Amino acid sequence: MTTHISLLCQVKAGVAWITLDRPAQRNALDIPTLKNLHALLDEYNADPAVRVVVLTGSGRSFCSGADLAEWAEAEARGALETYGWTETAHALMTRLHTLDKPTLAAINGTAVGAGMDLTLCCDLRIAAQSARFKAGYTSLAYSPDAGASWHLPRLIGSEQAKRLLFLDELWGADRALAAGLVGEVCADDQLHDVTTELATRMANGPTFAFAQTKKLMREGAQRSLPEQLQAELAAGLLCGRSKDGAEALRAAIEKRPAHFSGQ
Repeated sequence: MTTHISLLCQVKAGVAWITLDRPAQRNALDIPTLKNLHALLDEYNADPAVRVVVLTGSGRSFCSGADLAEWAEAEARGALETYGWTETAHALMTRLHTLDKPTLAAINGTAVGAGMDLTLCCDLRIAAQSARFKAGYTSLAYSPDAGASWHLPRLIGSEQAKRLLFLDELWGADRALAAGLVGEVCADDQLHDVTTELATRMANGPTFAFAQTKKLMREGAQRSLPEQLQAELAAGLLCGRSKDGAEALRAAIEKRPAHFSGQ
């Protein structure tokens, strides 16, 4: 286990675990944490030993969102609009959303505001039974500022997104599952094992093809169907020419399980 400022990180069997580690602040996101997490994601995206990235939190919260103490300090010196939290957060959310590696959020407790937005930027979300979700913006007479207005309508539909954002409801894990905000709910003491099992399955898979699939899905909303079909053709050619593509074909001919390298 390696410690960065406000983060714990470990790579094991191709899975990189990143733990937000400010439990006294409920893992609130101050600027140093945002920057350190961004740098760590860059590092893992370039590391061939990392096949999957898992994001979770220490203590009883996943992430309580922006560090309001840091905001208050900036406001006191007249720098709330210029001290850089929003720009730094936007850069992190974009990095997480566009990461080549598959990403999982293991949501161990409350995810509020930008903390919830972090989970939305991940590919898959597993929630502990005690997990809670709250947008947290309109209660402060504020609008979403870290991607919720983009992700939520696409993930759970406009009606449910507006309920969560307008009414600022606190959703439990089962409500989140029913709405499609998360893909799986498990007992609190099973979160690590359930996440490890899914992350390991993905780490052993054709992660080069996963990266191409992520890119197709991310960019597809901006294309017509004919344009998307052309993009699928180009991505398919890349996959077919990859080492994983050659291994998949050999394994099929030899009637054995494939062993993927992510290349």
